[in-house]
Amino acid sequence: MFDSENRTALPLASSAGCSCCSPAGHAQKAPAAVVHSDAAAPSQRTFSVEGLTCGHCVRTVEKAVSALDGVESASVDLVAGGRSGLTVAGSVSDAAVRQAVTSAGYSLAAN
Repeated sequence: MFDSENRTALPLASSAGCSCCSPAGHAQKAPAAVVHSDAAAPSQRTFSVEGLTCGHCVRTVEKAVSALDGVESASVDLVAGGRSGLTVAGSVSDAAVRQAVTSAGYSLAAN
């Protein structure tokens, strides 16, 4: 039914490598910055996260932030190799979000 001999091999990450799977990708640390605060939803904030390159990176950050007390939801809009958006809803502090992202091996971008 499927011809496994003629499959095209796809790379798992960008040519720079996947930062979640490479120890070198975890070296950068930057100060936290809130990018956007939605006035209609005061408990929802968006942060810029650097170093995410794939779905595994996204799941790692979402899981780390979602585990914090006071977080109702956490979701990442991936921009591979750029600044991805992390939207956090709930009553968690910016410092706690920064610590969770840093502990997961990534960094929040400065404005």
